[in-house]
Amino acid sequence: MPSNTTAPPAKKKGRRARLILLVLVLALVAGVGYGGYWGVSTVRTSFPQTTGEIRLDRLSGEVEVKRDANGVPQIYADNETDLFRAQGYVQAQDRFYEMDVRRHVTAGRLSEMFGESQVETDSFLRTLGWRRVAQQEYDSVLSPETKKYLQAYAEGVNAYLKDRDPAGISVEYAALALTNDYAIEPWTPVDSVAWLKAMAWDLRGNMQDEIDRSLMTSRLSASQIKQLYPEYPYALHQPIMDRGAVDESTGKFDPKAGGGDDEGDGVTTGDTQGDGSGAQSQLGALSEVLDTIPALLGPNGNGIGSNSWVVSGKLTTSGKPLLANDPHLAPQLPSLWYQMGLHCRSVSATCRYDVAGYTFSGMPGVIIGHNDKIAWGLTNLGADVTDLYLEKIGPDGYLVDGKVKPFTSREETIKVAGGEDRKITVRSTGHGPLVSDRSSELETVGQKAPVGNAAPDRGTGYGVSLQWTALQPGRSMDAIFALDRAKDFDSFRAAAKNFEVPSQNLIYADTEGNIGYQSPGKIPQRGTGDGTLPAPGWDSRYRWKGYIPFARLPYEYNPERGYIVTANQAVIDEKAYPDLLTKDWGYGSRSQRINDLIESKTKDGGKISPDDMRTMQTDNRSEIATLLNPLLLKIDISDPYVREAQKLLEGWDYTQEPDSAAAAYFNAVWRNVLKLSFGNKLPKELRAEGDCINVRPAEATGPVDEQNKLVRECGERDPDSAQPDGGDRWYEVVRPLLKQEKSEWWTTPANRLDPATETRDQLLARAMKDARWELTAKLGKDVSTWSWGRLHQLTLKNQTLGTAGPGVVQQLLNRGPWNLGGGEAAVDATGWNAAGGYDVIWVPSMRMVVNVGDWDRSRWINLTGASGHAFHSNYTDQTDAWAKGELYDWAYGKAAVDASTKDTLVLKP
Repeated sequence: MPSNTTAPPAKKKGRRARLILLVLVLALVAGVGYGGYWGVSTVRTSFPQTTGEIRLDRLSGEVEVKRDANGVPQIYADNETDLFRAQGYVQAQDRFYEMDVRRHVTAGRLSEMFGESQVETDSFLRTLGWRRVAQQEYDSVLSPETKKYLQAYAEGVNAYLKDRDPAGISVEYAALALTNDYAIEPWTPVDSVAWLKAMAWDLRGNMQDEIDRSLMTSRLSASQIKQLYPEYPYALHQPIMDRGAVDESTGKFDPKAGGGDDEGDGVTTGDTQGDGSGAQSQLGALSEVLDTIPALLGPNGNGIGSNSWVVSGKLTTSGKPLLANDPHLAPQLPSLWYQMGLHCRSVSATCRYDVAGYTFSGMPGVIIGHNDKIAWGLTNLGADVTDLYLEKIGPDGYLVDGKVKPFTSREETIKVAGGEDRKITVRSTGHGPLVSDRSSELETVGQKAPVGNAAPDRGTGYGVSLQWTALQPGRSMDAIFALDRAKDFDSFRAAAKNFEVPSQNLIYADTEGNIGYQSPGKIPQRGTGDGTLPAPGWDSRYRWKGYIPFARLPYEYNPERGYIVTANQAVIDEKAYPDLLTKDWGYGSRSQRINDLIESKTKDGGKISPDDMRTMQTDNRSEIATLLNPLLLKIDISDPYVREAQKLLEGWDYTQEPDSAAAAYFNAVWRNVLKLSFGNKLPKELRAEGDCINVRPAEATGPVDEQNKLVRECGERDPDSAQPDGGDRWYEVVRPLLKQEKSEWWTTPANRLDPATETRDQLLARAMKDARWELTAKLGKDVSTWSWGRLHQLTLKNQTLGTAGPGVVQQLLNRGPWNLGGGEAAVDATGWNAAGGYDVIWVPSMRMVVNVGDWDRSRWINLTGASGHAFHSNYTDQTDAWAKGELYDWAYGKAAVDASTKDTLVLKP
């Protein structure tokens, strides 16, 4: 039975759980009502000092902090520890509240800030043990040099906190003070390391697909599920690499070997276990628990991704490489990214950093950017680095190969603001923590799971454990500093070797004109099974055997085609590559569009300019529209009201501009096609909350009639992660079906307004009608006033006090909405979930175009601004330009930085 001494979790309602306590919001509103307390002086108290001089403990020399008009700091120091000490101070000035919330997330200590509402979230995060693993990394894995930098960074943060009243750090602390006696603790090096675990969690790969496939078995056959997870379309969407293979005689990857194969082997579901009705309550409950975990980077699944590409100088107007990157993550206020430059005044063997780019508040170093020799970008590789195991558990342990092994257990105490402490017991098997212990719904499960003759006696059911590469200590923090000072492709690859989690696609360019790619990461080698469904933990054949050696991982250097595109597509044709990276790639719509744009621009000797790179980043063409729209125009619509909407699609060029009525109507039709064809056939655990349908009771047999009364069944999934989400996996599901006039997926039952559908055209006609009525309700009767941007809006929300509560709180801390173009699986990936609605739920969280070698002609932009302080001039000062697809000049060299400097702060010993 679950070892869980906390209260049972309440049924989740509404959108993704937020870090919010209602009493805190009400207290803030009450504070606003008192006028002076929340006046201008209170808000401005926390604004950072950006000019003059400040004395800073432990500095060995003067450090200059030069900020431009957007508040972006460039730091200049004479030694490395001073550089990172100043980075900690400056990031704390602008973003400490954000940093503090993040470290409470990673440590499973949100209840200390926000009270009872966060106990269940903390319980799950303690079970995963992010903070414990980060401590192990710091204690025994990371290099002494890295630990020195982390300690210097922490000293800088603490120098800022010293003798400072919480309300003078950020206005949110003034609100916290109204409801509890929360006290800010000093920053520690492990607080920084733990953030990498949160980053890895949101980029963990196919864990949700693993759950979803299992949940589908309650309503769909194995062949139907396979249709909903089609093979990667190698013939349509080229992988990152068009050649390369492992030389088995040396065990190393050879990027020049072989060539691409347009056919591909396709994705198979392999040898899987554990699907079936007995696992439904277990995995359904686990899915609900996952919905409550804060989405620090974005809804996990199809939307988490990025675009990056690099073009060789032989194809550019400058004759030097150009590199572009735009990670697609959750919209947050402040943005996840913090722009910064870290410069040694004189680069030498003892002070090696001259780097600028995008950092994470709370972590030293630069994550994405360039130094004086190389530039690099990241996209999510999507490697399958998690496996769920069904475990046969009893009071004394868990079963493996017929023998009972004892659990590894530990006690955790969760402190609760305004409440009593909670104690939980965390149990782990040889695979990992028993995540099923965190839900009382999982006490009796697995009674009917069809796991084959080898299954043990079910007893009280199965537990679910999680094996995940990030739960092993690693050296990713070492890799970040090594990337920042890499000078060539060899040192770049040496740094990438330690970038173990999360597994990312790394692209590269240097001032010598070289371009390259490396897929790093700790990626498991499985004994049996392919990771697409939960595996039987009692069978040791399903254990991980180890990890793919770095020497076998794909890379390339100066490919003949002259460019490299990574956008979460397959890395390499699986027929050419022997090791399993994943069975759940992104399906390549964005990557292929970028490839096509590059090829179109460079044919007949054309060259690509930096502005061309920016234009490509904002390309918003819809691939599914190119397939579906011609069929929609052929439907004979007799209803003049629907016909009026259908006419919007005539002559449409498939672009999704904010002011496009055609884009609005098409996306509404697409949403309704998905709902009618697939959504209404999925189990409730996958459908969005509020999506209710009539189904036959489980005991009903034969045709539905008066004797077999229908049951109202409503979805249970958070709308941001429900299915069908409308991403490019669904493009590949629908693509072959559009060629079939009849299919089981085109059949739908009658409703009170429409007869049953039996053919493709009947279902498309019904979807067009439903879309017309839906948009009439949302946008009005006059189709000439419709626009995609009015449906597809972005609201930036403070991730704690701004996510719920009365409107006055929203107005104080949140900003927006912005009407956006773009869309799901477009290059301009302003993502939305078709099962949940049209709101923007992930975005290009930043954009950059690096002009390699001519660094001061590079350009960049952030989603929000440098400041985390509401009402500061740099709170959202970049968002309007970001929404328009614009980029700002990116000063790097000393002369360019001096020319752009607005404020200079001198930190003195």
